Amino acid sequence: MSIGSRASAEFLGTFWLTFGGCGSAVISAAFPEVGIGLLGVSLAFGLTVLTMAYAIGHVSGCHLNPAVSIGLLAGGRFSAGELAPYVIAQVAGAIAAAAVLALIAGGKPGFDLVASGFAANGFGEHSPGGYSLTAAFVAELVLTFVFLMVILGSTDKRAPAGFAPIAIGLCLTLIHLISIPVTNTSVNPARSTGPAIFVGGWAIGQLWLFWLAPILGAGAAGVAYRALFEKE
Repeated sequence: MSIGSRASAEFLGTFWLTFGGCGSAVISAAFPEVGIGLLGVSLAFGLTVLTMAYAIGHVSGCHLNPAVSIGLLAGGRFSAGELAPYVIAQVAGAIAAAAVLALIAGGKPGFDLVASGFAANGFGEHSPGGYSLTAAFVAELVLTFVFLMVILGSTDKRAPAGFAPIAIGLCLTLIHLISIPVTNTSVNPARSTGPAIFVGGWAIGQLWLFWLAPILGAGAAGVAYRALFEKE
């Protein structure tokens, strides 16, 4: 497939991840009577990846995440020349999804985008559970590391064919179950950027962590998997 087709697939996939995952938090989880809670939001993020992996995995590899692209690059599974188009498409897809979500959520009288938090990621006073910068950084780094190890392992040619989307989607669900109270869960710089742009202020000021920690974790996983588990 051409790089244009692959970038378009990444735009669509990251749009769906951000819209579906953040949308479940902003719209459905805001109503206690709906009852989806932390489990529902976690499952929503996992389902977006699972569904898109089957829809566009054969087109672009379904990265949907700059950290994933960087981790795959570090693991020898992705070309450096294609990194910039992928990252641009992923960030653009997340921003577009946040814009559509803001339009829909704003249709409810009294909705305050900034006051709601708009599913933005944060630490300290902006962490759902009040967790510190250090705790947030460690959580994002370690969970992205594990996420990439699952991605690299489940897509290895030696792994059972056809099951990678299930493993990856369930892994992302588990990651959210662990870390929503800590940072609202990023492990994805694009997903963090979309809502942060609309919240502004503190969300933009803390966005650096949700680029740095996932990228470091993903890069470390790519190097580790390649060194420990690739065939000689």
